[in-house]
Amino acid sequence: MFYQTLSMAGAALLLIGFVSLQAGRMRNDGAAFNVLNFVGSGLLAWVAIHDRRAGFIILEVVWALASLPPLRRALIGKATEGKTL
Repeated sequence: MFYQTLSMAGAALLLIGFVSLQAGRMRNDGAAFNVLNFVGSGLLAWVAIHDRRAGFIILEVVWALASLPPLRRALIGKATEGKTL
């Protein structure tokens, strides 16, 4: 039951990000979208590892890792906003 709950939470996070992006409420380079992708795919990767599902492990780990560079850029951009040189 625990892993079923994790997988539902992970799927919900990914779908929230996707639907919000499609509705124009999020940007694909924004921090919120990429946090949802990272956490959602991370949860699904954890479940896939537990269940030993190689295809889903690859999919979810790559998905999580692919969300890190834009997340980093978004967070660095926010941290440097308003600063003058």
